Order: sequence, then C-alpha cells, then structure tokens
Amino acid sequence: MVVAVPGSKSLTNRALILAALGSGRCLLRDALFSDDSHHLIESLRSLGFEVLTDVRNGTITVDGRAGAIPANRAELDVGLSGTAARFLTSLCALGGGSYRLDGTERMRERPMVELLRLLEHQGCRIDYHAQAGQLPFTVHGRGLTGGTLRASGARTSQMISALLIAAPFARSDTQLEITDDLVSAPFVVLTMEIMSQFGVNVLGSLQDGTLSVSAGQRYRRAQYAIEPDASSASYFLAAAAVTGGRVTVPGLHRRMLQGDVAFAEVLANMGCDITWGAEGVTVAGPPQLRGVSVDLRAISDMAPTLAAIAPFADSRTHISGIAHTRGQESDRIRALVSELGRLGVGVEETADGLVVEPGRPRGGVVASHGDHRIAMSFAVTGLAAGGIRIGDPGCVAKTFPDFFSRIAALRGGD
Repeated sequence: MVVAVPGSKSLTNRALILAALGSGRCLLRDALFSDDSHHLIESLRSLGFEVLTDVRNGTITVDGRAGAIPANRAELDVGLSGTAARFLTSLCALGGGSYRLDGTERMRERPMVELLRLLEHQGCRIDYHAQAGQLPFTVHGRGLTGGTLRASGARTSQMISALLIAAPFARSDTQLEITDDLVSAPFVVLTMEIMSQFGVNVLGSLQDGTLSVSAGQRYRRAQYAIEPDASSASYFLAAAAVTGGRVTVPGLHRRMLQGDVAFAEVLANMGCDITWGAEGVTVAGPPQLRGVSVDLRAISDMAPTLAAIAPFADSRTHISGIAHTRGQESDRIRALVSELGRLGVGVEETADGLVVEPGRPRGGVVASHGDHRIAMSFAVTGLAAGGIRIGDPGCVAKTFPDFFSRIAALRGGD
C-alpha cells in the first residue's frame, strides 16, 4: 500500500523563520499545515510579516524583511510548539521592540533557560512573568552582539538551531561551542543544511563541538520545497513491520535532511525488508519481529514508535539515550511505561529509556498524555493487537491533523 505523508514539521517551521528573515518574497511548497505551523504563522503575522497560506495547494508565501521585525510590540502564542517558542525568541531578540511570548501549561515547563541565558549574554533583555528561564516572558530586542557562546545541548537541540538561525544578523561573528553531548544532533545538521540552501553558511562541525557563523550573511530564496515528514512516516513503516504487511511512503530517500529517516534501519535490524527506490521507501514486515537494543539519542522522536511495536518482537527491546525526552510534550519515558503497562506488557523504566518485554498487548484505552507521538504510536499497536482505543486523539493535530483517517486506510477503514 502507498501512503503519502504531509510535509516536514521541522523543515516547515525552519523555512518560515528563514523566509521571514530573508530578503523579498519566498514561496514554500508542500508545507505542513498543523497546530505547530499555525502558531508560528500567526506569530509572524503578529510581528507584522505578511504571510499568505493556501492549504489546498500546500503553499505558504512569506514576505521577508531582511532581518527587520516590522512590529515593535506583539503578543505571541506558541501553543505547545518547541520550535516556535525557541525560534521566535531568537527572532525577537533581533528586533527593536518588546515581544511577549507564552504557550500552554506544558510548554511553560519545557526547557528554555539555556537559550535565554545566551541571548541575554548577547545584550538582549528579558522580563520573566512567572518562573525565571521559562515562559511566559517578554523579549526586549536590542540586536545581538555575537561573539563566543558556550552552550549545552543536553536538553534540546532546538536551542542550538535557534542561535544559529539568528547569528548572521549579529554585530560580530558568532562562535558556538557545544560543551557536552548534543541530543538530537541530526536536527542541528538539518538546520545547517537549510541555512545553506537559503544562502548562509555555518562553518565547523558537530564532531568538533564548535560552529561559527560570519556576521553579514543574508538569507535569500525565491521558493523552497519541503520534504515529506520522516517522523510522520515512521508510523506507517512501523505498521508494515508489526502486521507483516507492505507499505511504501513516497518521497523518502536515504539522503534526506531529516535524521529520522534512519528509523528504517532500526526496522531492518528487527527483520524488516527495506527497499529504497526512486519513488520512496518500502518496508515489508517479517513473519516475526526481532528484539533490538538501540540508542536513540540522535533520533529520539522515534522512541515512541519503536516502543509501540516492541511487544510484538521475539525478545526484549532496550531503548536508551532518551533521557531528554522527559521534557518534551510529555515525560515520554514515563508515558510509554505507563501505557504499555496499562496494556499488560512487561516494561521497565530506566534512567534514560525503557526495556520492553515481548507479549501481546490486551485491549484498553491508551492515555495520550497530551502528546501527539504517544497517540500516533499506540494507534500502530492497535493495528496488530486490536481492542485498543486512543484517549484524546485530537492531540495529533499538533503535527498530523488527518493521521487517523490515513492510518484507518491501512485496515480498510475499520
């Protein structure tokens, strides 16, 4: 079966920011329309940018202002979008006004302090309206000085991306030294690649832990095509794996910007047959999945997908390297352990992951914990086990509004 997935959330939100910072009009094609992109689009409009959307044709047109922010005051609602919160905060630091940012209760708990510290270090003033280092706060934009910044990437890679995106507009060159192991490193690589495609080069490497951006570079792009979302594709690839079926997702290829495409290799290690072709990737599930031991630090959004199919393997599956996911839309480790246990699956929580024992899940209602990836992952479990219902299915609108209609097609609309 062929299943198309929407455009990448990660690329859509990055492209929106780069287009707004760029010079002139930029047309984004195959863009994602979801809660996350909605909050970013509406925030850009509140900042005075002209943003035109065409949902039917999947396009967004942004009139860039060459690093200027048209409005000198705005109130921005980022919802539960980490990319919107972090990227907009850096964007606002470049302006000459005062901009108040807030989000959901859960977003108020998510890590922001490292980004805010480094923006303040560069001359930005921030007023905190509740707890220091977290939403809600007001950014008083004064421009950025650049210089040498020492940053931790242990809790979120989005902070590194946010600093890089704003760096070309600093008053001097920016050198970013990453002081410890970076989580979700492929997302920073993705940021560097899309910056390059818009005309700004980042020098250095993540392996060396030092990245530099020369001041004075500018973003320029007349149009940009968004890749299909590799994270969203994982649920359909996993569905083939767990049912012994065959699914093709068009547009996915080995050398995509998105690191989550590597989930196909995890499925290969579990016994799936993976075929990369000109049209996309095809996964054929085996008669019996194999258990695996895998560090998902680089592609941690794939942890819920893997955990959801792990009970159907012939041996235990050990997922590690995802301690930082405790601070995402939910505490993902605890949520996965809770819901697998609710379905009668043997599971053990570890400091940085979980261990899932083989065993057929029983029916029941899975709590989504307000987390789109928990809801979508356990929908895949339900394809193989039956009798599973998803509580709060609407939370998938964050990144994939019509997910359930597409997953239903895999089972003939049951």
